[in-house]
Amino acid sequence: MGQELEPRSYSAAPVDSNFAVGAASNSTGTVPLDPSLPLSDVRPSINIVTFSFTHTFRLGSRTANWAVSVPYLGGHVSAVASGQPQAFSRFGFADFRGRVGVNLLGRALTPVEFARHKPGTSLGVTLTVIAPTGTYDRTELINTGSNRWTIKPEVGLEQPMGKWFADVSAGRWIFGENTGYIGGQTLQQAPLDIFQFHSGYTFRQNQWLAVDANYYSGGATSVNGARAIDSLANSRYGLTFSQPVGSGLSAKASWSRWLSGRFGQRYSTVAVALQYLWFDRPTGGAPH
Repeated sequence: MGQELEPRSYSAAPVDSNFAVGAASNSTGTVPLDPSLPLSDVRPSINIVTFSFTHTFRLGSRTANWAVSVPYLGGHVSAVASGQPQAFSRFGFADFRGRVGVNLLGRALTPVEFARHKPGTSLGVTLTVIAPTGTYDRTELINTGSNRWTIKPEVGLEQPMGKWFADVSAGRWIFGENTGYIGGQTLQQAPLDIFQFHSGYTFRQNQWLAVDANYYSGGATSVNGARAIDSLANSRYGLTFSQPVGSGLSAKASWSRWLSGRFGQRYSTVAVALQYLWFDRPTGGAPH
């Protein structure tokens, strides 16, 4: 979850907008772990395909939104377990995600009004919920599903500055218990705080380039109430480029890699996405 690097996620949008997105990513690297664990030299290669849908609507005088996403994961992992080399693959659905949010600044605008409106500061709050719907086998140490509920409250701000923009966000992942952990044990995890920082330049509508960075801390895990281990204090950086490719269509490509930290995933990630935007009612304008 510390891999998150999503620029412009708090950008303003008109009401009655619909965003359908298909995305694919590949992550490779290593996962340094606490020396006390019976697992070492973990080297995954993970592919994820995600389909998501977002809808904006009027909530009083504000613009709100809801979103859902369904990821499918396939990966190969090599590791040394209890001194013995191991290699295995996993394929299956990861956990379903839902999110609701609201823009706290400015009144809700129709697409026509939005097209004529000068961009201003956006300040929003969101709540993300991850449900334990993914593929899970309690006899396996590594799964595509997590077998627990997780939530993340977050606040984010975007500030346009002519053709430049900057956005920041701060959130906290709060994890439920996995009572079906391997061997019938209970896995617990401390909250994980995550901060994102993005700055970029808009060349024209839907064409922009952003420099991305994040920092995440906490998230120590424990089994059956034992001493928590693997507390994180990590960071990542990357680039994201968005390009319009047709009426209502835009493509996005991103690259990111691990910057610092003792534990956690030291991944390099490449991702591509295709987004289609449409409005519920015919309008005479297009969003900025």
